[in-house]
Amino acid sequence: MVVPIAVRSLAAVAGGLLVLTAWASIVGTVIVPRPVSSWLTRWVDRIVNKAFRMATHPIADYRRRDRVLAAQAAAILITQLVAWLGITFIGFALLLWPFAAQGITSAFKVSGSSMFTLGFAAAPGAVPTAIVFVTAATGLVIVTLQIAYLPALYAAFNRRETEVALLNARAGVPSWGPELLARTHYALGSGMSTIDTLPDLYAQWERWSADVAESHTTYLPLVSFRSPRPLSSWVTGLLAVLDSAALFLALSPGIAPVVPARLCLRSGFLCFTQIARAMGIDVPDEPDPNGQISVTYQEFLDAVDRLRKVDFPIERDAADAWPDFVGWRLNYEQAAYGVAAALDVVPALWSGPRRRGGGSIPPIRPSLGRPPKEAGQAKQARPAKQARPAHEPRPAKLPRPAKLPRPAKLPRPPHEARAAREARAAKAVPPEEAGPAAPAPGRPPT
Repeated sequence: MVVPIAVRSLAAVAGGLLVLTAWASIVGTVIVPRPVSSWLTRWVDRIVNKAFRMATHPIADYRRRDRVLAAQAAAILITQLVAWLGITFIGFALLLWPFAAQGITSAFKVSGSSMFTLGFAAAPGAVPTAIVFVTAATGLVIVTLQIAYLPALYAAFNRRETEVALLNARAGVPSWGPELLARTHYALGSGMSTIDTLPDLYAQWERWSADVAESHTTYLPLVSFRSPRPLSSWVTGLLAVLDSAALFLALSPGIAPVVPARLCLRSGFLCFTQIARAMGIDVPDEPDPNGQISVTYQEFLDAVDRLRKVDFPIERDAADAWPDFVGWRLNYEQAAYGVAAALDVVPALWSGPRRRGGGSIPPIRPSLGRPPKEAGQAKQARPAKQARPAHEPRPAKLPRPAKLPRPAKLPRPPHEARAAREARAAKAVPPEEAGPAAPAPGRPPT
């Protein structure tokens, strides 16, 4: 069947549009340092996310779901590469179709041979040769850009997870704002409060939020890269830091680091909002000042009780601090909950609902260690041995005296030696052969 030239020309125009679409997606995703989305990458993300959502829906245990979702980011990257190569392959095949003498089959053969630089098929003519060269260059550039794309992703991932790991060491997992304040004040039972380190922590997370907002909106697959530990997440980590700042400002405004805490809250709000919009989550520009938060007043009281157990310096009553805390949390709660639900992160306290449901996981607290001994109960240490002065030499050990030889036995007198021989001979002779015994000397015979 011979296809009319007009149909093949229309197919060539469609193929050119497919090639331009693939190039626009590649340049916007890999090269342009700002969030540029295309229908191709959006469809890839939706297909992969829906596939993993269907795969994890029957799994009730979060740790098992996390193991499955750990491959989601890699699946997105591989699917993107396959989509770019596939779209360009089809597009160049349609471009070559009007010049293919043997039909569309030979056009696809020449397109594949050129894109993957196999060289087993070629098309005669100046225009087909030019298309073949562009096809070969496109295949090499796509693969090269994807390879160069990975170091940028993992560099941003390492920067993100470094601060998350430091926060886990400070506040435990899963992260929770009141737990961060309590452990910072408790300072591992050292008896010395370390809440003076919170201004530096808020400054670090202000910069961290700006870095994550820039990198994760520019390279959107980064949001799907999960933390190495199942109970750790960058979403719940940032949410815990923001909650701790809001609690500190609401409960103890006199000693709270007002400027660092406010800057951290603002930076975290912008981070959650920008990432949520890049993911297609609808969030308002400004929250409703008369709105409500999902954290209940009773949960707020439980958090205050947790702080009082470690004697955290609380200056205001919980009822007076509650409206201020609600006002702070209204800014970032909706965006944070949307990102947490979309990524199915660990269900920490105050982190919102999940698609699969289930309860929240409280922070894992280490068991209480041995209490420190009082000064009066401490055992007295043994006195240390006095050190020998350096100028005083150690006395040399005296050698043991040599053992004296045993004295030689003196020879017996002749008459004693003769009497001993006779006694031995008498013992050796039987009594019946010895005859009558000789009388003892000096006594008369009986």
